[in-house]
Amino acid sequence: MPNPTDIAVRQKSRLLDIAFDDGSSFSIPFELMRVYSPSAEVKGHGPGQEVLQVGKREVGITGVEPVGNYAIKPLFDDGHGSGIFTWDYLYKLGSEGASLWRQYLDRLHAAGFAGDSGREPGTELPGAAPKSGCGHHH
Repeated sequence: MPNPTDIAVRQKSRLLDIAFDDGSSFSIPFELMRVYSPSAEVKGHGPGQEVLQVGKREVGITGVEPVGNYAIKPLFDDGHGSGIFTWDYLYKLGSEGASLWRQYLDRLHAAGFAGDSGREPGTELPGAAPKSGCGHHH
């Protein structure tokens, strides 16, 4: 597996820039990382138990903690900090970001949150207004 040579958190553009020693580099939107967080809170405890994350368009990352020398743990400004992102997983998010994003938007749409996210990475969708509510169901 490639190892990262450089990681930068870009607060303004809400992107995690990561470069790997195989020459590839990715800019991963915080939102994509947040909605695909490998934590139990998001993943659930088995297939089909994923919790759809909504309203994360403006999510920020306040800090990143290293986990050993194989992963990072981003601290999101909505209080989420339990996701451990391995290099392998970050590489997947970077390389498959466009299709993961489409799957996420499809799931939002299926759940009745058309355009809740409000943007494609790098583009603004016209007429999409963010929904209120934190998206947690108890």
